[in-house]
Amino acid sequence: MKILLTGANGQLGSCLQDLAKNSSLFTVIATDYQDLDITNQQAVIDFVDNTKPDIIVNAAAHTAVDKAQSEVELATAINANGPEYLAKAANIAAIPMIHVSTDYVFDGTATRPYLPNHPAKPLGVYGETKWQGEQAVRNTLAEHIIIRTAWVFSEYGNNFVKTMLRLAAEREELGVIADQYGCPTYAGDLAAAILHCCEQINAGNSAWGSYHHCGDLPSSWHGFTRAILAEGLAQGKLSKVAVLKAIKTEDYPLPAPRPAYSVMDCASMLKAWGVGASDWRSSLIKVVSLL
Repeated sequence: MKILLTGANGQLGSCLQDLAKNSSLFTVIATDYQDLDITNQQAVIDFVDNTKPDIIVNAAAHTAVDKAQSEVELATAINANGPEYLAKAANIAAIPMIHVSTDYVFDGTATRPYLPNHPAKPLGVYGETKWQGEQAVRNTLAEHIIIRTAWVFSEYGNNFVKTMLRLAAEREELGVIADQYGCPTYAGDLAAAILHCCEQINAGNSAWGSYHHCGDLPSSWHGFTRAILAEGLAQGKLSKVAVLKAIKTEDYPLPAPRPAYSVMDCASMLKAWGVGASDWRSSLIKVVSLL
């Protein structure tokens, strides 16, 4: 099964390539923006026509949440137009597509985990453009899976786990937001879920639609940091643990608003595709060991 992967050098793309190497079922055409400009519709159509993949996995995104507030045109091109062009190319080629989206399409006012069909109400440009991308895929290609995820971390790229370990080594005290709740997700677990869906599609599963895949237990950023620092100390990555101070969102103002609660319900993906929520604590142990 030939997979056209966009965003190949990101956290998810890197993990997916690692897993695909160990499978005889998949051949990955790995692309990043230097190889394929997903904001150029004709380039996307031509690339798909030339490479003839069996499925497209779109892991490309403008993920700099705060920068997106001032880079509206760029965020729209990558997060909204790009998915639309990929979906159009998939439609022309008569192949399915898996598109990765975000918990930031929600406004965070819920009091129980978000279901995939909950009304979207993004708070910032990042979430809004990701929602536009979702809608473009839905309206363009019937054979699609949209997978929303959250708080992604891994051994690759820049992410919260690496940042907290670095800051804990540099500082005596860390102030971390304790009133935003979500589900940390290991990019390798998300990659495994996507490849499992590819296998299922190859076997004839056609449960197209929108799903959630994220970590199994919700946490605040403060709680997540506490787990990161404890693991860093246990594995000898830290010689000491910085004093961890709980702060409120209002104490750490940022350009882009964040949902206060973006915990997502993953039950429908388990039912439709046989993929449950990931155990982010076990994955954290693995990631810290690799850093």
